[in-house]
Amino acid sequence: MADDLFASGPSPVSGTYDASSIEVLEGLEPVRRRPGMYIGGVDERAYHHLAAEVLDNAMDEAVAGHASRIDVTLGAGDRLTIVDNGRGIPVDPHPKYPGKSALEVILTTLHSGGKFSDKAYATSGGLHGVGVSVVNALSSDTVIEVARGKELYRQTFARGHPTAPLEKIGPAPNRRGTSVAFTPDIEIFGTAAHFKPGRLYRLARSKAYLYAGVEIRWRCDPSVIGDDTPAEAVFQFPGGLSDHLREQVGARECATADFFSGRQDFPNGQGSVEWAVAWPLWSDGSYSYYCNTIPTPDGGTHEHGLRGAIVKGLRGFADLIGQKKAKDLAPEDVMTGSELMLSVFIRDPQFQSQTKDRLTSPEAAALVEKAVRDYFDHFLSDNMDRGKALLGYVLDRMDERLRRKAEREVKRKTATSARKLRLPGKLTDCANDDPKGTEIFIVEGDSAGGSAKQARDRKTQAILPIRGKILNVASANAAKIAGNSEIADLIQALGCGTRDRCIPDNLRYERVVIMTDADVDGAHIATLLMTFFFQEMPELVKRGHLYLAQPPLYRLVAGAKSAYARDDAHRKQLERTTFKGKKVEVSRFKGLGEMNPQQLRETTMDPKTRGMLRVTLPQEYEERASVRDLVERLMGKHPEHRFAFIQANAAQVEEDAIDA
Repeated sequence: MADDLFASGPSPVSGTYDASSIEVLEGLEPVRRRPGMYIGGVDERAYHHLAAEVLDNAMDEAVAGHASRIDVTLGAGDRLTIVDNGRGIPVDPHPKYPGKSALEVILTTLHSGGKFSDKAYATSGGLHGVGVSVVNALSSDTVIEVARGKELYRQTFARGHPTAPLEKIGPAPNRRGTSVAFTPDIEIFGTAAHFKPGRLYRLARSKAYLYAGVEIRWRCDPSVIGDDTPAEAVFQFPGGLSDHLREQVGARECATADFFSGRQDFPNGQGSVEWAVAWPLWSDGSYSYYCNTIPTPDGGTHEHGLRGAIVKGLRGFADLIGQKKAKDLAPEDVMTGSELMLSVFIRDPQFQSQTKDRLTSPEAAALVEKAVRDYFDHFLSDNMDRGKALLGYVLDRMDERLRRKAEREVKRKTATSARKLRLPGKLTDCANDDPKGTEIFIVEGDSAGGSAKQARDRKTQAILPIRGKILNVASANAAKIAGNSEIADLIQALGCGTRDRCIPDNLRYERVVIMTDADVDGAHIATLLMTFFFQEMPELVKRGHLYLAQPPLYRLVAGAKSAYARDDAHRKQLERTTFKGKKVEVSRFKGLGEMNPQQLRETTMDPKTRGMLRVTLPQEYEERASVRDLVERLMGKHPEHRFAFIQANAAQVEEDAIDA
């Protein structure tokens, strides 16, 4: 019986399985084989993670009090150089590895470094000894220079292996610290990945906010810059996170004129905490968490400590002034919509993974809560009007939450209302339940979605981010359309059904606004979305519910005067009229995500100042049939029809370009 059972299994794979089949990966080869284990993947985020690893090492020197300046330079060919004036990586021979310097061991061996104990660093972002060795392993070329003991040393590496021994260059009496220059390996990341100047610029700037004592200098080769990122900048912020938050909030009105900010050392040298919180009256919230200067975007135990301190503090203040209903306050009432920055420095922090997205150190919650609570109690009671204003603001949010909860309980009793509750998770809905006067903005990408959420009017404007170019429904079958998650989210958010089941009166918003970047890719996405509405919900288009937002492509500034231009033709018109004879600075928006919320609101989303195009369909069947034929030819399964259309209209495009 057993023989029959084994005989019925799959055919064995050819070859043998014995001791010779077992591979042992040595040195940094595991990193190159499985980079995702160390940097989370090989995408753009992982690519920039290499820069963060090296910059974090320099920041550790600054936080430890040994470095006061860091230089970040992006050169041609994706060459990134980060220099600090700290102690310099040790270059003396390593006692466990004869013939190798400590520098070579650090660069070529996983889990090596000076941060496993508190002998060299009281607090640090590098904990596992894999950061700079991983960068070295995933770079085609790495050059390390160390100025230590008034001497300069250099060693070169390629893909994790030394290409030359440690070399003593000569005297360096006026220099100290470490320089790391590297180029990420295209064998790992491919040819499409590149450092984005704007992203590195923001990374360097954010690090300077996190430690007030450090000066960070940014430089970028002019041939690399393709956006509004400056070629040179110096970052030093004495006010730390408070300076950062003030810049982020800008002129927006807040529940309290004063931010809640401060810094406190933990007892017994266990570290410190710094925080800054504001409550803007219109905001979907922005939360930035750090541990030992490392971003922890998913929050963690330090976040829980801050939330606990603020919620308990408000409940205590409410008891003090006799406000009984504050007992129902929940963290979401207090923190949702706030602009929050939190930075902790603790010894031996524990993270969820090597990418350190979430802090898991259990002691951090109690340390932060205890340190912040005393400050927050004084913040509320030292100025009773300020405390009452903030309490009133969060109680209004609590009342709204409880009202919505009660409505949901009632609505669950009817099938129609139950259907309205099933909304996609990434939809940020508006507060008004009545469709009249409301609008949903369909935007491409999380970055644009984040800006739009901050720029919107919470009462009347909803935001639905979609990922990239949606499915071309004109060339897809019904099964493929039904299985597409982006389209499913869109149908679910609108709530009116599709094709013969489309009931326009059930549309959850008065206006559906396609808001894409003002470039070729944005136009392509808008075309795909219009094709979707034409084919799946034509009655909505016919009734005039569909609109195209008109975001600007350029911002023109001359002296105190500024203006926005939709495209090149509009820009030239403004230069000939509004700015005639003036020296104009022109900045180009790479996309909606590059615009700050105030700019996006002013130019594209505020009904008082924006312009939009309404998309319509002919009422007569014959005309609509011709439109259907055009859509089928340009968006359908036959590329030869598109090619013929381009050939027939190319001359007209060239003529229009000449006229512009």
